[in-house]
Amino acid sequence: MPELPEVETVKQTLEVLIVGKTIEEVTVDLPRIIQEPPDPALFRELLRGRTVTGVGRRGKFLRIFLDPWVLVSHLRMEGRYSVTSKDESIAKHTHVRFRFMDGTELRYNDVRQFGTMHLYRRGEDLKRPPLNKLGPEPLSDEFTVEVLRERLAKRKAAVKAVLLNQAVVSGLGNIYVDEALFAAGIHPERSVQDLTEEETKQLYAAIRSTLQKAVEAGGSSVRSYVNGNGEMGMFQLQIQVYGRKGEACHRCGEPIQKTVVAGRGTHFCSLCQR
Repeated sequence: MPELPEVETVKQTLEVLIVGKTIEEVTVDLPRIIQEPPDPALFRELLRGRTVTGVGRRGKFLRIFLDPWVLVSHLRMEGRYSVTSKDESIAKHTHVRFRFMDGTELRYNDVRQFGTMHLYRRGEDLKRPPLNKLGPEPLSDEFTVEVLRERLAKRKAAVKAVLLNQAVVSGLGNIYVDEALFAAGIHPERSVQDLTEEETKQLYAAIRSTLQKAVEAGGSSVRSYVNGNGEMGMFQLQIQVYGRKGEACHRCGEPIQKTVVAGRGTHFCSLCQR
């Protein structure tokens, strides 16, 4: 958390709030968040006077364009961005602030302090960690049934574990893997080697539809996620299995079960996902 739908929603919000603004000053209060360049002072200097020209996303990563630079930001567990007046009181756990010429600030807050920021020249960011090893974007035209089949064929683990691997498909996390597997009727512990051609087609369709619905709903606020406007996502109202251990399956009435796959809590219906 946040996963692809949440990061996409943050991206869309920041596009409205910060594109066209010029950075006057950058404040870094937790240096270890800045991974590249390793010197936070250089990070601040390179961004001073740069104008935000766009906001993008790759997998679970935000890409903020400040030509010729790209700021690659990973929110990890609890990271969040907000846009405020420079005079507004600074919330606890605010670690990086980008002050704009117009008197507003983009603030990065992270209770768990796991988030990261990398600053690269545009184009170079896709060739360097952490973006260089990501799999295809599941909502892109390049992601097809054939691509999914090829990527699954190279693996031998449980389907849940494989889908969590960002090198296989980027952007999927615990919530949406559980939801997609339920929609496809596939048990999370099934080996990818055992999936039939028809099941692979169903999984492909379920991944796409689940993510699209979540993006349209603004993501899921099952913990602390809010977008750049401080607004909650609403996809949690459509969740079928994730976090519903012991509750009745909306489809068949059986209690939702929970197990552990690849070290992650995993929810499923034993009747709908044999």
